[in-house]
Amino acid sequence: MLNRQLLKDELIRDEGLKLKPYRCTAGKLTIGIGRNIDDVGISASEAMMLLDHDIERVLAQLNMHLPWWHKLSDNRARVLVNMAFQLGISGLLKFKNTLTLIQAEKYQDAAKEMLNSKWAQQTGNRARRLAKMMEEG
Repeated sequence: MLNRQLLKDELIRDEGLKLKPYRCTAGKLTIGIGRNIDDVGISASEAMMLLDHDIERVLAQLNMHLPWWHKLSDNRARVLVNMAFQLGISGLLKFKNTLTLIQAEKYQDAAKEMLNSKWAQQTGNRARRLAKMMEEG
């Protein structure tokens, strides 16, 4: 019977653990423990696992930087999560006027601010959909 733990330990030792993409000696984009992203990519279940972890990270960042966000309706809360997911928490925090308006429950004005941004110009339909969600709750 194959000793999987011993095999994992050996592969980690031999391949190394890289948490950011790099080019291997063959020039292939690689991550983790020798995962060739260029040729192998990731599976749908791996993508869902990454998504779950990324959502948890964004939720923790929102809790830290915008502790009032929990008071929002589900739709409005999801708007902030979606924006933080796309822009990173530092990008979302640059929407100072929008966030102030959201916290003051001036959702229509917040939606206008969202649409009046470079982000909305670059993001198109996503920005319009999120602004509508913010406005309508």
